[in-house]
Amino acid sequence: MTQVLTLVAQTSLTDEEIAGFEVFGPHTSTERLGERAADLHFTSDPGDAEIASRADELKLDFALQPLFSRARKLLIADMDSTIIEQECLDELAAAVGIGEEIAAITEQAMRGELDFEGALRERVSRLEGVDYGICRQVIKERLRLSKGARTMVQTLKAQGLRTVLVSGGFDIFVSAIAEQCGFDAWHANSLEVGEGDKLTGQVIPPILGREAKAAFLEEEALTIDANPSDAIAIGDGANDLGMIEKAGLGVAYRAKPIVAEAADAAIRHTDLTAILYFLGLPETSFTG
Repeated sequence: MTQVLTLVAQTSLTDEEIAGFEVFGPHTSTERLGERAADLHFTSDPGDAEIASRADELKLDFALQPLFSRARKLLIADMDSTIIEQECLDELAAAVGIGEEIAAITEQAMRGELDFEGALRERVSRLEGVDYGICRQVIKERLRLSKGARTMVQTLKAQGLRTVLVSGGFDIFVSAIAEQCGFDAWHANSLEVGEGDKLTGQVIPPILGREAKAAFLEEEALTIDANPSDAIAIGDGANDLGMIEKAGLGVAYRAKPIVAEAADAAIRHTDLTAILYFLGLPETSFTG
């Protein structure tokens, strides 16, 4: 079975760097995907351990996968600390002066040390009385797309993939980011808003967490007559584990260790356009 190893560099992937990976197995061919990336084809699995060590040494990202199953039909992506650089609740909390206490809870939840649903309710409870309009201010002033996010989404759409943003965050933020990137659909939680357009400190149930993200992957696949194995799922936190493990290609993006260990591939050094190279797309096909 032919295995394809995709290497992605931050700026430029040299011929010498490529040659250093050709020795890891019975290598048949190498195909350049652009200045930053290349595919190496092997007739058997060269194994991950030595490749991972060499790649980290050179600050390269990589994916190793069977060539025959490489094509995908669906992208399911997390938002906070993945499609955007920030955590929305942390930014909202910082805007009202309680950033540090909220960020500490977020970090524990993303590492899998706290139950996601409980941690979410605890953080939101501390925002009781906050003006809902501040959320719009946070979107405008504090949220920034991760490098390569829009190019990844627009290129995958041009290739015929359905693109879906699935977030444990909140609809006011998720809808705005989905529009900026051009996602086909999005799913998120909802903040309860009370009198005077103030947050009540409550989340409107049901809460979208780890199990719901995995379920949305299956539901979205069905809408295009596909299977979970036809999907790419990308995220960074423990609540992304279900969809990352279920997808045909689960990718950890600058992720917590528990997520990186479970994923099929990890983006540690480069940007979200690495996903495109992992699918074998040449740089000349990138758009957006």
